[in-house]
Amino acid sequence: MDFLSSTTKSDLERMLFDETEQPKALPLSLLAEITNGFSDKQIIGQGGFAVVYQGMLNCGKVAVKRLCNTLMHEEFQREVVCLMMVKHKNVVRFLEYCADTQGSMERYNGKFVMADVQQRLLCFEYLPKGSLDKYITGTSRKLKWRNCYQIIKGICQGLHYLHEKNIVHLDLKPGNILLDDNFVPKIADFGLSRWFDEAQSRVFTVNNIGGTLGYLAPEFLNREITYQFDLYSLGVIIIEILTGKKGYHAVDTLKVGVTSWSNHRATLN
Repeated sequence: MDFLSSTTKSDLERMLFDETEQPKALPLSLLAEITNGFSDKQIIGQGGFAVVYQGMLNCGKVAVKRLCNTLMHEEFQREVVCLMMVKHKNVVRFLEYCADTQGSMERYNGKFVMADVQQRLLCFEYLPKGSLDKYITGTSRKLKWRNCYQIIKGICQGLHYLHEKNIVHLDLKPGNILLDDNFVPKIADFGLSRWFDEAQSRVFTVNNIGGTLGYLAPEFLNREITYQFDLYSLGVIIIEILTGKKGYHAVDTLKVGVTSWSNHRATLN
């Protein structure tokens, strides 16, 4: 039920500009209001499991992630748990969440039955430059070497922080790294992430791990999850930044990228 109807745009704006505020529940009605009823015109990104909308406030913007599969309760809860635990300059800032369930009369086998309609949404800071993948491939959107260095360093710092918090991301890729106005990278999309107990360094799963082929460590076939998964993904991302190309790279191609990087090191100091 939408029982938090007293929450207003002003409350969300206050949280957006006050980084000491902790994430909390938000009513579906407010998220619908700021996205113009989840209008297609407000869509800024989408994947197989979620659509991301731009939410308009009186003095700012937010990103609203709406899960497409309402049966993904476990994944939603896991993502919220991970996001509630983190606060770092290189991790996208989590503002609010919404888990709304309302009854709806639906026809089933010729009869009307009361069905639960679930809505699962997450609200984040809005990052205007979008995802890293738009800037590291092709010839028309090359980043300056100083920006490349800053982005690589920031991703490493964010990932190190997550691992210190016992969180394995499991879907690290350029599409899940967002950039702010100053090209500061922020790791996003924790839908597949896992939180380990203090004494854990690995976990086995009977389900598919998920992730994105090309960034997923070959060991995923063993259904064993470790921190090394993220390090493999990080290595692939660094190679893409160095070469400007996606996918498998021959050794000669990597040498060219590393040589070019070395020639520009002086400009990074």
